Amino acid sequence: MKLQILGCYAATPRTITNPTSQVLDIKNHLFLIDCGEGTQVQLRKHKIKFSRINHIFISHLHGDHFYGLIGLISTFMLLNRENDLHVYGPKGIKEIILLQLRASGSFTGYNLYFHELESKESEVVFEDDTVVVQTIPLNHRIYTNGFLFQEKLGKRHLNIEAVDKYKIEKVYFDKIKSGGNVTLDSGEVIENELLSFPPDATKSYAFCSDTVYDESIIPIIKEVDVLYHESTFLHSEAHYTEKTKHTTAKEAAQIAKLAKVKQLILGHYSTRYGSIEPFKTEAQTIFENVLLADDGREFEF
Repeated sequence: MKLQILGCYAATPRTITNPTSQVLDIKNHLFLIDCGEGTQVQLRKHKIKFSRINHIFISHLHGDHFYGLIGLISTFMLLNRENDLHVYGPKGIKEIILLQLRASGSFTGYNLYFHELESKESEVVFEDDTVVVQTIPLNHRIYTNGFLFQEKLGKRHLNIEAVDKYKIEKVYFDKIKSGGNVTLDSGEVIENELLSFPPDATKSYAFCSDTVYDESIIPIIKEVDVLYHESTFLHSEAHYTEKTKHTTAKEAAQIAKLAKVKQLILGHYSTRYGSIEPFKTEAQTIFENVLLADDGREFEF
């Protein structure tokens, strides 16, 4: 599982920072999460293949989280994209994007599907054989979701020595990897545990976009491997959080601690601060395993 931060600063783009956007590489999927201005430039800068992005998840309709979407959709068109593109986001996103396309006399040569969200309860929005994605309802000024990405348990690994010992034919290998027992010609049943090793441990990633401190998300993100949680302010500016519906670094760390996550990544910093290092220092007074997102930073788990 690999996470590429394209942008992680709040509000307006600057020459030195970008608004929210990131790419999650998980089980051969390349998921784009939020799409602030400049996202496609960052994708090019970090040599991420546009053609691999088939699913885009938008947390909410504030500009610093989706104003880059129409540009990216248009660029896909100019590149003669053929793959279907699925966009998951709040109700209204389809109307906004289609209005822009119609007004510019544009159309996509590829299928563009919108999955509009309006439930205030967590729901599964994407699932295939390897990954499931569900929403994390957040408490912001407008309807907002985070997203939980979870790997599904894969197949077991063959125990080659045991397979050779019992002279198991290759035709049974897939059955063994799927957890099945094997019956020999003699009638003896060989238990799967003797023929295989457990599958790789699954990984999970929770993206919590703009939100005020809200413990109601804890059951959804409990014990995830990696939690990205917004931390717009340091605690010295905590008085801004209720009005803006944002979180401090210390509060993000408290969520991580209560949810017993393995790793916390901070992001969505207010540009009022000259350095992001104090965010880590503050968070670590509550929760030890803290990393700082920054534009261009890559994490592999």
